[in-house]
Amino acid sequence: MGKLDGKVAVVTGASRGIGRSIAIMLAKEGAKTVINFNSSVGSAQEVADEIAAFGGTAMLMQADVAKSEDARAMIKKVVETWGRIDVLVNNAGITRDRTMRKLTDDDWLSVINTNLNSVYWCTSAAMPFMIEQKYGRIINISSYVGQAGNFGQANYAASKGGIIAFTKTAAIEFAKYNITVNSLAPGFTLTDMLSKVAENVQEQIKSKIPMGRFGLPEEMAKAVLFLAADADYITGQQINVNGGVFM
Repeated sequence: MGKLDGKVAVVTGASRGIGRSIAIMLAKEGAKTVINFNSSVGSAQEVADEIAAFGGTAMLMQADVAKSEDARAMIKKVVETWGRIDVLVNNAGITRDRTMRKLTDDDWLSVINTNLNSVYWCTSAAMPFMIEQKYGRIINISSYVGQAGNFGQANYAASKGGIIAFTKTAAIEFAKYNITVNSLAPGFTLTDMLSKVAENVQEQIKSKIPMGRFGLPEEMAKAVLFLAADADYITGQQINVNGGVFM
């Protein structure tokens, strides 16, 4: 038996990177898993195929969670299809890296809408169903950058720092309904996002990590699984999975 047998999980931005690993790990533990994606249908289908190959259950759900109407419609459809929502992983995220001198309003808004506003849209949509069933596990994917800041990432840092603050308030409000709300703050992780960074810059970053290496998406997924399945008395916290780069 899996730790999440009988549960329904939604993972936003699940077609690649950390989201992909989270979706696969939750499905391996028995959760019926919604693979949310915006435009990468091919990558999302690969995730669904991998889950089907080991006998898991997955459903593709295209939605731009940066838009409130898309995010709310997605949650509604999940409940209509599977009758409940138990685990919500707000993982969708983008970068538009520029120094403040070059940052445009569109750069700012696109990152805030996708990374931060989507957390509110999805959480507020799932909240009534979780309250009714007196159970819910919400995990918001923040970042080391939301704690420490990073050159050229004012928009990204603001969005990820906002997630940590939102998590604490939601945790206070939802605790009496047996709904926990926690955030995960990954450090530098081997994903497509990091692969776009120049190799010499990657080496500079790695030299500042006490463990001397980048994290793996699967290591982030293990922490999410813990929060979803085993952390019944943990809420309002941020779990740092970062190799010691921020302590």
